Amino acid sequence: MAEPDAPGARGDAAERDAESPASDTELGASGDPESKNVVCMVGAGISTSAGIPDFRSPGTGLYANLQSYHLPYPEAIFEISFFKQHPEPFFALARELYPGQFKPTVCHYFMRLLQEKGLLLRCYTQNIDTLERVAGLDPELLVEAHGTFFTSHCLRPSCRQPYDLQWMKERIFSSLVPKCEKCQSVVKPDIVFFGESLPSRFFTLLQSDFQKVDLLLIMGTSLQVQPFASLVSRVPTNTPRLLINKEKTGQSDTFMSLMGFGCGMDFDSDKAYRDVAWLGECDAGCLALAELLGWKKELEELVRREHAAIDAKTAIDAKTAQGGKGKARGGEGKAQGGEGKTPEDTGERRGGSRDPTP
Repeated sequence: MAEPDAPGARGDAAERDAESPASDTELGASGDPESKNVVCMVGAGISTSAGIPDFRSPGTGLYANLQSYHLPYPEAIFEISFFKQHPEPFFALARELYPGQFKPTVCHYFMRLLQEKGLLLRCYTQNIDTLERVAGLDPELLVEAHGTFFTSHCLRPSCRQPYDLQWMKERIFSSLVPKCEKCQSVVKPDIVFFGESLPSRFFTLLQSDFQKVDLLLIMGTSLQVQPFASLVSRVPTNTPRLLINKEKTGQSDTFMSLMGFGCGMDFDSDKAYRDVAWLGECDAGCLALAELLGWKKELEELVRREHAAIDAKTAIDAKTAQGGKGKARGGEGKAQGGEGKTPEDTGERRGGSRDPTP
């Protein structure tokens, strides 16, 4: 998950920005895109329509609804120093947001289409919900900048025993703080907490990706968390940057520029020449872009097909789990029935143990 923005502009401003020619010029409304190396930067805004809350939206955002965890301040739930002392709040929250309970959105499948058409150079995501993987993005084309629930490790430096998604899921849904089977230290999902370094893959790949990129597509992020937000300033000066978001973000900030984190996006000045903002819900923005490309029906069919497959698998898994419970209950009944048998019955089952004479 990441930190997308509060609801932004609508109406005339949204329509004006949505109709900007950058979309069909750079991606090609004919379906023959001029851009061949698209980099996507995404945040929690692309997952909200799946039912996963973002962080910062007033009233509905995650940080606005953590009162029950009795935290010193909302961000503490994702701070590594707090987690090491008090892991319980994080794992309680994880039960509510755990991967596997949500379906990918139109945005996720739009990136899947980019991949299938050979246009996706890389997806850089702030999200930890693994929906990019569920949507079918190749892990090689994915940079999970803020880590993932997909794997976990023991926190003890001398141990670092790895654990998989299923192992962690079983413990979280058993209301247990996951403990290492080797050393009994706390096991943490491989998501990046405040106070931890980003994965080395993030820094390695951005060096080459942001030299090759010929279209930067930014979706559902407030661009407030560094160093992720600074990526928008790493593209070549002639590379178009398209923002699909509830409000404009990533614009120049003098202080952050002096710190070396300047985003420098310019949507409105007389000097603006490459930055375009489509303001509204991310799914709607992706559908609008797909329509310009002639991909809308293809995208809608992909979403329908993939969601149906997920629903079918969920139903099978639920039926299998229910069947397992039924067998367990049946076994208990048989055991209890056996306890009620008479000694004579027991002797009959044992055959030759009974006296054969009348």
